[in-house]
Amino acid sequence: MYQQHSLTDFLDHLASASPTPGGGSAAAVMGSMGAALVSMVANLTIGKPRYQQVEAEMQTLLQRSENLRRRLLAAIEDDVSAFNQVMTAYRLPKETPERGEKIQAALKIATDAPLTCARLCCDVIELCRTAAELGNVNVISDAGVGVLAAHAALKSCTINVIVNLNAIKDSAFVEDRRRQLDEMTDNKDGEVETIYQWVLEKL
Repeated sequence: MYQQHSLTDFLDHLASASPTPGGGSAAAVMGSMGAALVSMVANLTIGKPRYQQVEAEMQTLLQRSENLRRRLLAAIEDDVSAFNQVMTAYRLPKETPERGEKIQAALKIATDAPLTCARLCCDVIELCRTAAELGNVNVISDAGVGVLAAHAALKSCTINVIVNLNAIKDSAFVEDRRRQLDEMTDNKDGEVETIYQWVLEKL
């Protein structure tokens, strides 16, 4: 639903008193903007005689970035759906026998939604490196903006994963998702800073 709205409409919904869309959806939008900027760099490199030697790499980059952009836009709805399931579970009468079980199940879904989004953002960061390394130097700044957008999205997803994990009682689930999060974010801050500094040096 939200991915069909105008930017103004989405921001109006984001600013409203409604709990959805919220930070998770905003993270998905930031990630999709990072992917879109990679696509921009690729599109402005493809077909340029100066960059003929990297034409194949740019074509592949464009395909991957557009795929990620679509998946991150879909993640907006996934986040809204996951949060709504949590709220539905919490609204059950407290005397409902399965209330606790339903809350825990919904929290697991609400953990996996931003975890998936985080993984996609890590992929965008990887593509930003390629865009910065091989792309048209005239739009190298856009690769820099892209990696910062993807990094902000990744950090935002991390917050949303952790806040849900803190309410989950299944220790095996918590341990597994924390491990996945740690593995995918390991050294990402350093990687982003390297790309950012590289872009600055090329300006």
